[in-house]
Parts: sequence; C-alpha cells; structure tokens
Amino acid sequence: MAQEAVEQLRLPRPVIRTSPDADFTQVVHVPTWMWVQASSWEPVSETASVDGVTVTATARPRKAVWSMGDGASVVCQGPGTPYSVRFGAESSSPDCGHTYRRASLSQPGGEYRVRVRVTWDVSWHGAGKSGVVPGMSMTAERSLSVDEVQAVVIA
Repeated sequence: MAQEAVEQLRLPRPVIRTSPDADFTQVVHVPTWMWVQASSWEPVSETASVDGVTVTATARPRKAVWSMGDGASVVCQGPGTPYSVRFGAESSSPDCGHTYRRASLSQPGGEYRVRVRVTWDVSWHGAGKSGVVPGMSMTAERSLSVDEVQAVVIA
C-alpha cells in the first residue's frame, strides 16, 4: 500500500527563476540570483486505500542542487530567495546565488546549460505504520547567456 501511495505522487518539475531574468544576458562578475518558483516547492500528498486500509505518502522538497554550466555547483537548502529591488542591484542572494567568472560565448550555442535538481523527502503513514522513501528528485534545465560588459570612462 505504501509503495502504491508513493508511486501515485506527482512531483512538480522545478520552475527555474533567475535575476537577471533568464531571458536576458547574465553579466560576468555580477551576482546571479537563482530560485525555484514557489508553486514547484510545495508538499505533495497522495493516498491509497484497499479494504479499509489507508496509507498516505507525503513528499516535501528539501534542497536544490544547481549545476551552473561553468563547472560550478551551488547547493541551496531551500527554494532560494526571489530578487527584489530592496536588496540592491549589486547584492548577492542571501541563500542561493552564483557569480559567473567567464562569458559563455565559447560554449555550444553561446550559452551555459543550467540544471537544478530538487531532492524530496518522502514519508508515508497508515495502518499503524510509517516509513521513509529515499532518493526522489526532479530536474529542470535551461540555457543562460553570460557576457562581459566593458565600461569606458571619459574625463
């Protein structure tokens, strides 16, 4: 029964958000904020019943591991913090960010392939018993363009 309840769980695919927005170019040496959209970071439950015995499985997101495409990995213990202007443009994310050191121009398509893997803790209970199912995760990918910006000072 527990296995059936766990198999019915439909974990959401993480929705990647960044600041600057992923549709725009990231800038070398400027902090990139990453977070998983709130709607894809919520507990999910399913119940299975047979002959009056009911078992409920609940999955809770635990951490997000980001592969940034430039060889760096970032482990975030939550969904990350969405950027807000109250932080200031030069601020690093308080819990989930990365600063690129090289442009992505030499990469295939001129972009870094960014991946986030969200790990879920799954527990079940019913019929006077309970347990844990390890190792469930969901992954999402997208491309980020990263470029350098040169400043010219005219006196």
